[in-house]
Amino acid sequence: MAGTGIGARVERKEDFRFITGKGNYTDDINRPGQTHAFFLRSPHAHANIKKIDTAKAAAMPGVVGIFTGADIEADKVGGLICGWMIHSKDGTPMKAGAHPALAVGKVRYVGDHVAVVIAESLAEARDAAEAIAVDYEPLKPVVDLASATKKGSPAIHDAAPDNQVYDWHLGDEAAMKAAFKKAKHVTRIDLVNNRLIPNAMEPRAAIGDYNPGEEAFTLYTTSQNPHVARLVLSAFIGIAPEHKLRVIAPDVGGGFGSKIFIYAEETICVWAAKKVGRPVKWVADRTEEFLAIAHGRDHLTHAEMAIDENGRILGLHVKTRANLGAYLSTFASSVPTYLYVPLLSGQYNIPAIYGEVEAVYTNTAPVDAYRGAGRPEATFVIERLMEVAARELGMDPAAFRKKNFIKSFPHQTPVIMCYDTGDYNASLAKAMEIHDVKGFARRKRESAKAGKLRGLGYSAYIEACGIAPSAAVGSLGAGVGLWESA
Repeated sequence: MAGTGIGARVERKEDFRFITGKGNYTDDINRPGQTHAFFLRSPHAHANIKKIDTAKAAAMPGVVGIFTGADIEADKVGGLICGWMIHSKDGTPMKAGAHPALAVGKVRYVGDHVAVVIAESLAEARDAAEAIAVDYEPLKPVVDLASATKKGSPAIHDAAPDNQVYDWHLGDEAAMKAAFKKAKHVTRIDLVNNRLIPNAMEPRAAIGDYNPGEEAFTLYTTSQNPHVARLVLSAFIGIAPEHKLRVIAPDVGGGFGSKIFIYAEETICVWAAKKVGRPVKWVADRTEEFLAIAHGRDHLTHAEMAIDENGRILGLHVKTRANLGAYLSTFASSVPTYLYVPLLSGQYNIPAIYGEVEAVYTNTAPVDAYRGAGRPEATFVIERLMEVAARELGMDPAAFRKKNFIKSFPHQTPVIMCYDTGDYNASLAKAMEIHDVKGFARRKRESAKAGKLRGLGYSAYIEACGIAPSAAVGSLGAGVGLWESA
């Protein structure tokens, strides 16, 4: 039928209820008899927990229950997991430190979960949490990414005495070195891709509910992927068998990656609902989100590009140190590896690419996928190299890109991805036409007369939506098909 296929305008159906206040978010849901949870968080980046005294807090008005890591251990509830195994260059598996939902024996970042208070109201839960006495033994924290693995740095996890999670690589090192030997010019850059904190309009929230008659749990949560949440909570954390756990994601007010992961708060809410015999509700405030939501990025990178006498790229070497924070979040291990290095070819015909990634623990909030996850980091690296190289060679940045664009398809990159089609020259030409690049010099002069600065920059990028094409992720160990492409 005409007008119903690819390219046809699709009517939005959800707008009316949202703009008239009829959305249904997790905080809009209230269960009969529900209680409220408040998490006591560590004020220390790194400390041993010598003692937790909850007696005074437990006697305060409205308190229904107080739980610590000891209670989690007693119930044999598993820790939070990282779902993608990475192996180092030498074939050894990544070093995954334990990640209990409530700290056991030690806290590892400011905001780490020490205890949870459940009360009749949020105010009563917060008041009681302030009455919990925690005897901390502060330890030297590791917060500097550059020096995290230096000899003498305190070990954050026993499983990783040098704080290294893995030392991974992808590509042909020998081919890369051969390309650099033939180079007429080498461009070198050092980059910091700073840490960021997701801040969706709707903060995270969760309600755990338990039906003793059916011995079944229900979790309402602000999740981008309730199916993964149910799988992890049942099969790995051990809250309940999958057929006894229902996860409901109502309307979600923004997520951008940060609401895909399985967090301590939702785990505790659904577990504690059975412990207290009543529904348990938690809604983050902005301070909690800044402290304990999974952060993004946080890379230090040294990159080098080999170029011949005609301005054509021969090879690329990228070495990145990635901060994964104090614990491995749900997909953390895959972001600076399989979502990053396979995109380093960008839109360019680069015969040899070799990428190295060292991931480390620090006493900071866990880092995971956010807004593109790995792919923006790769684009930042390759596009800064392209810009700096063009300036060093005295070439127009657009002309340098055009010279090195992939021109024939399909194109197999040296880092797994095979591009099926594209016309990057046409895209860049159209962008330059729309923005009147030819008239830029005149506009710059006019701006200067008015005391203003005017600049011109380029960026070409490749995106792997839905992680990547199926053939690529299959080769990297993914066990499910991701068949769509565009």
